[in-house]
Amino acid sequence: MKRKPGDLEDRIVDAAFARGAEVGWARVRLHDVARDLGVPLSAIYPYFTDLDAVGEAMLGRADRAMLDAASTRGFARLEPKVRVERLIRAWLAALDPHRHEVRAFLRYKFAAAHIHLRAALIVRLSRTIQWLREAARFDATGFRHDLEEVGLTALFVATVAAWLADASPGGQRARAFLARSLAVADRAMARLYPPADG
Repeated sequence: MKRKPGDLEDRIVDAAFARGAEVGWARVRLHDVARDLGVPLSAIYPYFTDLDAVGEAMLGRADRAMLDAASTRGFARLEPKVRVERLIRAWLAALDPHRHEVRAFLRYKFAAAHIHLRAALIVRLSRTIQWLREAARFDATGFRHDLEEVGLTALFVATVAAWLADASPGGQRARAFLARSLAVADRAMARLYPPADG
C-alpha cells in the first residue's frame, strides 16, 4: 500500500534524523523521538523494532528513489552505464539532506559491539544491488551475472564511501568518481563481452 505524506512511519524517520543532526546518531533515543512527535513511545513500536530499523528505513527511501528514477521517460533506451549512473545518483540524492546523519548511522553499525548490525547491513546491501540490477535492466545469467553483481557491489560501495567523504559543492567529487569508475568498468566489460557484429 502506498504511503501518504505525513504518515507516522515517515514522521518517525524524519524526527529521528532531525534529532541525530542535533545530538549525533549514537545519542538518539526513541523516547525522545516520541516526545518530539507528541506521541507515546508505544506508537513507534508497531513501525520499528529499534533505532537501527529507523535508520534502515531512511536507506529504504533511497532504494525507492532509485527505483523511481528507472521509471522516467526514455530511461530504458539509455546506455547501461548511463542507467547505472542515474540510478546511483538518485539513491545518493535521496540521502543528501541527511549525509552527516547517514555517515553517523553507518559508523554506529560498525562499532565493535555491533556485529549483528554489520551482518544486517550486508544483507541490505545485497538487496539494494539486486534492485539496482532490476532497475538498470540487467538480465545476464551465469558467470556474466555474477561478474556484474560483484562489479556493481564494488562500484556502489566505493561511490557511497566517496560520497560520505565528499565536502565539495553538490557532491561533485563523488559524482566525478562514479562517472570515471563506470567508464573503466564499461571498457572492461566491452573487452570481456564484445558487442555482436551486425
